[in-house]
Amino acid sequence: MHAHYAQLVRVLPGLLDAAQGAQAAELLVQAYRITSSVLVKLGEADLGWLAADRAMAAAGDDPVLAATAAVSVGQALRASGRDRLALAATLTAANRVLPFPTHPAPSHLGDHEVDGSCRDQTARQPHDHRGEGAPGPRRPAGEWAVGGTLLLQAAMAAAGGGDTRRAEELTGRAAGIASRLRGYDDQHRTSFGPIAVELARVVEALLRGDAAEAVRRHVTVIRREAWRRLPAEYRGAYLVDAARAYLQVGDLRGAARARGRGQRRAG
Repeated sequence: MHAHYAQLVRVLPGLLDAAQGAQAAELLVQAYRITSSVLVKLGEADLGWLAADRAMAAAGDDPVLAATAAVSVGQALRASGRDRLALAATLTAANRVLPFPTHPAPSHLGDHEVDGSCRDQTARQPHDHRGEGAPGPRRPAGEWAVGGTLLLQAAMAAAGGGDTRRAEELTGRAAGIASRLRGYDDQHRTSFGPIAVELARVVEALLRGDAAEAVRRHVTVIRREAWRRLPAEYRGAYLVDAARAYLQVGDLRGAARARGRGQRRAG
């Protein structure tokens, strides 16, 4: 979805009607997620949360669809300043879609635990996991991408709530997943990968009050080829945070450049 918001606002009612008429849960979830994203970008976070909640309801018993809807829930809650609720919602959803290995793998992700009852869930290779304790089909890479996206949303919520340690743990888990995903079919439109992890680290630095580190990371990350391959809407939303970081270090020109790039992406 590109960020032509004025056009999207006009077509959203028809999009929702068509999705409801199709009676396909995946289409309806996606339509509500698009609606939620647009509302959040327009500063209507509470309405965005309502649309995301509708997406959760439309997902029914499908755990992957529910997980994608939870991404939107987390985004809307964070935008409305409810970081603790966003952390709880996204972490719970991540723990449902990601597997529970018997032992964590410090060599891949570091010796992290999110809390006493939730061990690192990303120790196994994404393409080899068949489910803990039971045989079954391999977990599609796209599902790992959804789980990784939820971990990043949870990490940013933790950072926004002042829990730096948990934010670092969650980002480390997401980085472990991202490092093992290559060229997957992003059917859930997460844009998840190493570049998404790096962008989240920029935002986390900003949220914990270290705007100088956020700017340093930003300057490095936007030079990468993977940055240019991200969807325009994804880059535009991120650049709003980058502009805030520049403003906090007193670099008005840097802020103007970031805002200008973001507006061109969102135009």
